[in-house]
Amino acid sequence: MHARAVAASTTALLGTAALLLPLSPARAADDGARPLVIAHRGASAYAPENTLAAVDKAAALGIDWVENDVQRTKDGELVVLHDDSLQRTTDVEEVFPGRAPWKVKDFTLAEIARLDAGSWFDPAYAGARVPTLEQFVNRVERHHQKLLLEIKNPQLYPGIERQTLKVLSNEGWLDRRHVKHRLIVQSFSADSIRTVHELKPAVKTGFLGTPPVADLPSYAAFADQINPSHGSLSAGYVAAVHTLDGAHGKPLEVFTWTVNDAAAARRVAGFGVDGIITNTPDVVRDAVGG
Repeated sequence: MHARAVAASTTALLGTAALLLPLSPARAADDGARPLVIAHRGASAYAPENTLAAVDKAAALGIDWVENDVQRTKDGELVVLHDDSLQRTTDVEEVFPGRAPWKVKDFTLAEIARLDAGSWFDPAYAGARVPTLEQFVNRVERHHQKLLLEIKNPQLYPGIERQTLKVLSNEGWLDRRHVKHRLIVQSFSADSIRTVHELKPAVKTGFLGTPPVADLPSYAAFADQINPSHGSLSAGYVAAVHTLDGAHGKPLEVFTWTVNDAAAARRVAGFGVDGIITNTPDVVRDAVGG
């Protein structure tokens, strides 16, 4: 996930709404709850992002929740990678030098399986591969972890929502236990999250972004979370989100990203957020006492 600039009109709406809210402590601070800590792309400060090694590292640190990103290959397979290009986190330029701009959608799964997705991060991870969604969720399952799954760039991959749910179902992730306690699907695309909710209403969903307070009721119809960048947050905004019930009749939650230092973690915890997405989950956990 990348931080995105908030439009001036949105900022004005948020500021006005915050001023109108009653001055009351944030919910999480009120009830003593600690925010969940979610390892962003795995423990990506310590292992190459979105690889199985990053899942393993999060597990070794004792982190229950792992976030990942899903894209689709030329031959219709789902792989776990943040960017829509393979260039930044693999050696695709060396292996396939004539195929710029190296978009995921232009490569088959077999071609992507040839790429080194670890050496760019550290030579110790040479040979790490881009995992399929099946491989990723199975590794999360092996560690008894929980999954925050982001559908990336759905406009590039028509039907990816249905396909993602099918993979999750095939791998046992849509049974009652997983859906109720261990799975959240999120996206920057409201249409994508609405589609997930319509296809599988039981699945918990999150919208990535900071919608104007006035628009929050429309998101609450199909989302259970509003998940903004930490730089766009205020206590007033978190409180405004918490006043509404989401798609499953429970108060909307806030998971914020990407918080990598103790001071920022304590600041957003003070706002009452429900979860903190971070590359350094051990640092954040220690800071908020989770």
